Amino acid sequence: MKKIKFSLLFLVMTAFTFQSCINDLEVEPLDDDTFLSEKFFASSPDSYKQGLAGIYGNLTLTGANGPGSSPLQGIDAGTSQFGRCLLYLQTLTSDEMIWSYENDAGTRELQRNIWTSENPILLGMFSRIMLEVAYVNEYLRQTTPEKLSARGVTDAALIAEIETYRNEVRALRAYSYYVMMDLFGKAPMVTENDPINFRAPQVERAELFEFVETELNAVLPNLKDAGTNEYGRLDKAFAQMVLAKIFLNAEVYIGANRYSDCLTQCNNIIGSGAFSLQGNYLNNFNADNHTSPEMIFTLQSDGIRTQNYGATTTIVNGEVGSVEANGAQLGVTPGWGGALRLRRQMVEKFDGSDFDFDVRKQIISGDRPIDITNIANQGQGFITTKYTNITSGGVVGSNQVFVDTDFPLFRLADVYLMATEASLRGGGAFDGLTYINALRTRSGAGTITAGELNLPFIIDERLRELYWESHRRQDLIRFGRYTGGAYNWAWKGNALSGVAIPATYSVFPLPAQSIAANPNLTQNSGY
Repeated sequence: MKKIKFSLLFLVMTAFTFQSCINDLEVEPLDDDTFLSEKFFASSPDSYKQGLAGIYGNLTLTGANGPGSSPLQGIDAGTSQFGRCLLYLQTLTSDEMIWSYENDAGTRELQRNIWTSENPILLGMFSRIMLEVAYVNEYLRQTTPEKLSARGVTDAALIAEIETYRNEVRALRAYSYYVMMDLFGKAPMVTENDPINFRAPQVERAELFEFVETELNAVLPNLKDAGTNEYGRLDKAFAQMVLAKIFLNAEVYIGANRYSDCLTQCNNIIGSGAFSLQGNYLNNFNADNHTSPEMIFTLQSDGIRTQNYGATTTIVNGEVGSVEANGAQLGVTPGWGGALRLRRQMVEKFDGSDFDFDVRKQIISGDRPIDITNIANQGQGFITTKYTNITSGGVVGSNQVFVDTDFPLFRLADVYLMATEASLRGGGAFDGLTYINALRTRSGAGTITAGELNLPFIIDERLRELYWESHRRQDLIRFGRYTGGAYNWAWKGNALSGVAIPATYSVFPLPAQSIAANPNLTQNSGY
C-alpha cells in the first residue's frame, strides 16, 4: 500500500458521526455509533489513533459512505470537500482557472467575482472548517488526563502518544482558523473549554491571528521533528509553514510588518534538512507524489480507499480537453472533457524564450484560441496537464475516476519563494537569488540576475511555480492586485476583459445560513 500508512483514516470515517453537534453546522448523526464519544474511546486503546485519523480524514473525505455522503446537511458532498473548496476559493476566483459548467452551484459567481452570502461553496467551506474545529475540540475533551485515568489508561507509552496526538489536533485547529482568517476575516471562536451546543462568539482577524500564532508556538516544541512523522500526519514544519504564511500576510490581516518572523520560520524549515527539491518538477503532481522529498504536507488521495470529489480528482478529470480527449494520457477515463481551462493572463506569464523549455509550462494550445469569450465553449482557452493520475514510473492510478494524486498543500518550493519575498520586503538577509535559480534550473527556465529579482518578478514566479495549488487569490491580495482595477483578468468582475472589483471582495461573506443559525455572527462590510 502506498501512502495511507495512516490506514485507520477510512475505518474511522465509516463511523463518521458527532452526536454532540453544534447548531450552526447542522451536523447529523448517521447511525447509532458515535465518533469521538465516551463510548468510542472506551472501546479500544486503538480508538485514540482512530479518532486522530478521523480528524485528518475530515480534510480529505466528505462522509462515511462514499463520495456522495456527508454529515453536513443541506450541502452537496462535493461542494463541501475541503480541498476542492480551497481550490475554488483561492484559484477559481483568480486569473488561473475557468470552470466550464456554470450550472454547477456556486461556480459561476465565484469565477466571475460576483458572489454573495448565499453561495453554496462558501457555505461548504465554512461548514467543513468549523466541523474540523468541532472534532478537534471533542477529541481534546475526551483525551484529558482525567478522562484517560477514568478509563483505566495507564500504559505510559500510550499516554505519551495521546499527548502527541493532542498537539497535532491543536495544530490542525490552528490551521483551520488560519483558513477562516484568510478567507472570511472572522469566525466563531470555540475551544474545548466551551460547552457543547455552544453558540460561539465572533472574533475578528486580529484575535484569530493571535490565536493561531499562540497555539502553534505552544504546540510546536512538542510536535515531531520535521520529516519524522508518518506520512499524512503533520510535524514541526507544518506548524512553521502556517506561521510563515500568517507572518507573510500580516500586513493584510492585522496591518503589521512581520516579514522577519516569516523569514525565521522559512529558515527553520530549510534548516531542518528534512526536505529537498524533487528533481523532476512534475513528480510533485503525479500518482506517487507522496514519495517526493519536497512535500511538507499534503491532502491524501487514494482512488480506492478515499473516494471523493476532492481537489486532485477535480483537477485531473477537469484537465482533459474537450478537443484533445487526452484522458488516457492523464490516467483518467474518460475525464470531464473541457471542464477546466486557463485564462489568458496566466498563459501570458510563460511568454518569452526563458520558458521555451520550462517543464512547468504544461500548456496545450493546439488550434485553440487563447481567449475564452464564451465560458460554455470548451474549445476556447488553453488547457494544462500539470497534474496526472500516473506514477513517475508510468503506472496508471488504482482508479481512473478517483485519482491517487495527493494535493500538495505545502511544499518546499513555496518556502523558497516566501523567504525570498520576505527578504525583499525588508525581513532580513536571505540568498534568494540562489534559491530562486534553483527552482528555475530544476524547471528548465533561464536563471535570473540579482537585478531582476524584485517583487514584481516574485508575484509572477509564484504563479509559474505554484499555479493550481490554491495560493493565487492570497498572493494577489498581498500584492494589492486583487481588488480594484490595477490588474484585471478575463471575466474578473463579470466582464470579458475584466473590470475593477470593490475592496469588499478581499474577504468572502459569511454564509447567510451560518449567520441565521448563530446570532453572534455579523456580516462582512459591503455584503
